[in-house]
Amino acid sequence: MGVTIFSIMLVLLLLGFPMMIPLIVGAFVGFVTLFGGLGQLETMIQQMMAGIRPASLIAVPMFIFAADIMTRGQSAGRLIDMVMAFVGHLRGGLAISTAAACTMFGAVSGSTQATVVAIGGPLRPRMQKAGYGDSFILALIVNASDIAFLIPPSIGMIIYGVVSNTSIAELFIAGIGPGLLILVLFSIYAWIYAARTGVPTEDKADWGLRLRAVRAALWPLGFPAIIIGGIYGGIFSPTEAAAACVLYALIIEMVVFRELDVAGVYRTAKSTGLITAVVFILVAAGAAFSWVISFAQIPQAILSGVGIDEMGQIGVLFVISIAFFIGCMFVDPIVVILILVPIFAPVVSSVGLDPVLVGTLITLQVAIGSATPPFGCDIFTAIAVFKRPYWEVIRGTPPFIVILLGVSVLLIFFPQIALFLRDLAFAD
Repeated sequence: MGVTIFSIMLVLLLLGFPMMIPLIVGAFVGFVTLFGGLGQLETMIQQMMAGIRPASLIAVPMFIFAADIMTRGQSAGRLIDMVMAFVGHLRGGLAISTAAACTMFGAVSGSTQATVVAIGGPLRPRMQKAGYGDSFILALIVNASDIAFLIPPSIGMIIYGVVSNTSIAELFIAGIGPGLLILVLFSIYAWIYAARTGVPTEDKADWGLRLRAVRAALWPLGFPAIIIGGIYGGIFSPTEAAAACVLYALIIEMVVFRELDVAGVYRTAKSTGLITAVVFILVAAGAAFSWVISFAQIPQAILSGVGIDEMGQIGVLFVISIAFFIGCMFVDPIVVILILVPIFAPVVSSVGLDPVLVGTLITLQVAIGSATPPFGCDIFTAIAVFKRPYWEVIRGTPPFIVILLGVSVLLIFFPQIALFLRDLAFAD
């Protein structure tokens, strides 16, 4: 049955159907096969509704809405100016500023696509003018934007937390260490690239300009304070923090910066509604599909064929990393999380792995796969945003992928990269 379901889904994908259709059809075929007809389809509907019932999922449209508001406002530009004031004069400073700005905006929005638009849009022309190659610029923007998957708030971590019943608050803080490590390594590579290609440095900003840039960015910097401080200070749950971010975004962009009016908020809300509808359809279809494959014991058959039962924790983490990395090269990250997390959940539990570590590693693999050819979704976001050909977008990605894969290996062998801050924040 498993071969039949996956074959049908593959054919539908190759025919160009959006991912929600293969998921729904796969779940439908599974229910019909398992129950010998159409008599139990109400069970499929129940499983779909159960998939979108968890209250934690309310945070997803909230963070998407907040990110859309900030993308249309001044928040991104002020964060860019602040970062440039401090590191723009270094060798490769503009590239380092781009990576840092992507990280900071990821800590504000939680959305890779929003980060590509908000940071890549204004900084790409500046980097071109400074002498950086366009393939390097595009690869840097795409891969640095994926740090938003790790730095809280992370929509990928919310979906993983709901599917695996893992604390979203713990996942959020566990992503900070790997995210900052990636930023440091990207900055080192940017310095090397600039030195090798002879990119000139920019003038050093004086402390007066730096202080003005910091003051201008204080309002956008309130977002991570709300999210991290609110959650770990016991003031908010992750869902409540998302709602607070929406209110905060509306206040600073409508009242403080006066960048958005009521009509602009309406257009933003409409855009968020369309994106949220797609996400929730995927989550509902993924929940039904996961129920089918679990009921049919397809995960057990697949994993026993791989021999994962005989592996230790390190081996299991490598298998999980490879599976998610390859999956996200071809399919939307949310779909991969919905399908693969239930498959690996029994093994993760049986070998005694920390689900927060597993979630952080999975989120990292999702980030890597999303920027990896042939079909990483962020590649096509960059193609649409910057109107550049496919080959030009992917040509500069290999060094960044190598760095990200290296961080994955470090995370497997040194889990405290992720767990140190989690243990510190949640120590009894």
